[in-house]
This record gives sequence, structure tokens and C-alpha cells, in this order.
Amino acid sequence: MDKKIRVLIIDDSALMRKLLTEILGSDSHIEVVGTAPDAYIARDKIKSLNPDVLTLDVEMPRMDGLSFLRNLMRLRPMPVVMCSVLTQAGAETALDALALGAVDFVAKPASDTVNGLQHLAQELIAKVKMAATVNVRAALEFAPRVVESNHDASVVLPKRPIPKGTSSSDHIIAIGASTGGTEAIKEVLAQLSAEHLPGIVIAQHIPKAFSGPFATRMNACSPLTVCEARDGEAILPGHAYIAPGDEHLLIERSGRGFRCRLDPGPLVNRHRPSVDVLFRSVAQTAGHHAVGVLLTGMGRDGAEGMKEMLEAGASTIAQDENSSVVWGMPGAAWKIGAAQALHPLNEIAARILTLARAHFSGVYASA
Repeated sequence: MDKKIRVLIIDDSALMRKLLTEILGSDSHIEVVGTAPDAYIARDKIKSLNPDVLTLDVEMPRMDGLSFLRNLMRLRPMPVVMCSVLTQAGAETALDALALGAVDFVAKPASDTVNGLQHLAQELIAKVKMAATVNVRAALEFAPRVVESNHDASVVLPKRPIPKGTSSSDHIIAIGASTGGTEAIKEVLAQLSAEHLPGIVIAQHIPKAFSGPFATRMNACSPLTVCEARDGEAILPGHAYIAPGDEHLLIERSGRGFRCRLDPGPLVNRHRPSVDVLFRSVAQTAGHHAVGVLLTGMGRDGAEGMKEMLEAGASTIAQDENSSVVWGMPGAAWKIGAAQALHPLNEIAARILTLARAHFSGVYASA
């Protein structure tokens, strides 16, 4: 990397601006070209300094971070890493920011800011470097055009029970994602049908405070019943279970079906939940009765686990490069031959439904 990544830090806290400048400036590939205490000063500095990446605070005077981000993505799309405190309100706002086009977020410590932020230094540096590689205009082009609503979908159309006689309880679908994954998962779940669809287990790299609100959002926009997974919970057809932040999600046999098992074990590929852990568990427990899906994300978590799923007879698909915010995880799976096929994001739900129908009929088609 010859050219340094030019970063503009936007935060109303002078202490936070100082700490972020020191952390990012400590990396030889990053140059902090300026800071701004609010959106209006940031707007002028973007014009004069032409940064490659912004770090953006959520709560700021005069104009909040979401309003600024919405305007930025409309007028001058560029990579943004959000900074949000790990509270319930902070989680909701960070998810809003990702929906608007932010590349990723870093969870700022709610207390002991100096020591807490130092522990996040490598994560922050890595996410800024990753953000600099993202084509934000392309990512926005492929983003789902979903209109946000304050109402649950049930006010229009109640969720229906799964028809009796389905044979989906002994099959399972496993999905893994990271950077850009909250919106990618949203698009996939919104297009699936609850009828004749096996249970879905999902590992998304997300902090503990974010997974509950994320599951609630997914439940509101999907025909499926979506929830945060609980230990020992039965995995039912037409339902999706999202791994809690800071716990690995595995599956266990339970009669003809499966149940969730949560494990607070060590980080795997620097993540908990880890997609590799989930996929390995599915490979060992469900074998050829499974479909594996790997969506956008930084790194290679899930690639090896997907290969194990394929070797166990599962069907496997990955998101293609053009529709991925970051083609790290699906790209790694493709490069080692773990994914049978690549699909753009807007075709993945249809492919899942096709594979599900093939599995139920006993025809294990390749992806």
C-alpha cells in the first residue's frame, strides 16, 4: 500500500478526536488529515481535504450523525466507519447507519474511554483500511431498496403457521456474514417464504448489544419468524435464529430436527460468533441435509467451515464480488472451492428456495 489512507475524524468530543487521531496515526498506512466537531465543519473539510474515509460519531450538535450520513450518501457517497456507544439506543442508531450506507461501525466504550478505546485500536485500524477499499457507489447501487416503517408487518398481513405435513424439520439452512451483512441478510430474509422452508441459523459478526435489535428488525421485514437464538431452543421450519453477539451458535440433533446450542468459548478467526464454528457444526450434525450461504464480509471466517459443509454433502453458495460490500469471506470460500456457485445478492433468496425444494424432494442438486 503505497498511498496513505486519508482519514477525517468527525466527533463532538475533543478527547475522542485526540484519541482517534493518535490511534489511526500510529499506523504507517493511515494519515489523519483533519478532525471536525460537527457536521457543518465536516462538510467544509470534506471539500477542502478530500479524505478517503470518514469516522463519524452518532450523537453530535447542530446535526446528528444519521442526518449527516443520509445527506452524504445522497450528495457525495464515500466510505464511513460509524462510532457508536454500546447501548440499546446506540445499537438501533448503528443499524440505521448501516442501512443508510455506512461500511462498518466501531463500538465506543461507554466508560473508561481512554483504556477502552486502546483495546479497540487494532479493530479500528483494520476497519478503516477495509473501508478504503470499498466502492460505496457500487455498494449503494446493490443495496436493497427497502422503505423503513415504524409498524410491524403484522398490521397488514399476519404471519401464517407452517402447513402441516412439511418435511423441513430434518433440514437446515446456515448463513454467515460480516461487513455489510446486516443489510445483505435483510434482503435475503425479506425475499424468503415461510412455507416449506427449513429452519435457518445465522452467524453475523455483531456486538452483543446489537444482535437483539437486529433480530427484531429482521423479524419485522421478513415473512419468517426471526429471533435471537436461545440455548436449547428447537429450530422450527419457517423460523430464523440469529446468533447472539459474543456467543457461538451451534446446532444439535433433537429427534428428527435440530436445536440451538450457544457456546461462550474463545474467539475463532477473531470473532464470536464465528461462521466457521456454525458451519462446522452444521456439517457434522446435518451433513447433506443442509444448505450453506456465505455473504459479504471482511476476512475469511466461514470459508473453511463451508468447505466442510460441501464435503459433508451440503449445497453451498456465496455472494458474488460485484454485489458484496467486501468480498473477503465469500471470495475466500470461492478461492478454496468451498462454494459451488456465486450469485448476486438479489438472486440468493430465490436460489435458497430452489435448493430447499430440491432437498425436500430428495434431489440434492448442485448449486
